[in-house]
Amino acid sequence: MANSNFSERHLKNAGFTGWVPLLDLRAHDCPDKKGIYVVLYASGKPRKFLSKSSGGWFKEKDPTVSVDRLMEKWVDGASVVYIGKASNLKQRLRQYADFGNGKPIGHRGGRFVWQLPKQTSLVVAWKETPRMDPRKKEALLIQEFKTAYGSNPFANVSS
Repeated sequence: MANSNFSERHLKNAGFTGWVPLLDLRAHDCPDKKGIYVVLYASGKPRKFLSKSSGGWFKEKDPTVSVDRLMEKWVDGASVVYIGKASNLKQRLRQYADFGNGKPIGHRGGRFVWQLPKQTSLVVAWKETPRMDPRKKEALLIQEFKTAYGSNPFANVSS
């Protein structure tokens, strides 16, 4: 069941801006400020996941995980698939998009999204956090998501 606290409308009302295709991020302006970001997947629950990640190999590490693990981590009803933080939103989000485009960048957080089909459906929005440490704000938002859905977002994993 979808939670309205994580709908695009609620996130916009909470101050998230951007709402651009993640793979086309370079064509859009993003602030050089600290903050948090969310990645949404507009295509709903995938019928199947990609068996190979489009993410870049960094230090000879394949970012691919098993399809079984991806199926286990999927959060039904949630369009938010990843919540992240950045000391510089522009730099971090470009790294994330570049990683998804196959570049060898050390951005392992959120790597599960790069095994979703229809990656053109990935949208990113961000919120500056000038008066709060982005790590704290990210942790609070992940906890709010966990309370709403019973687990972390799909791509927020510790390993």
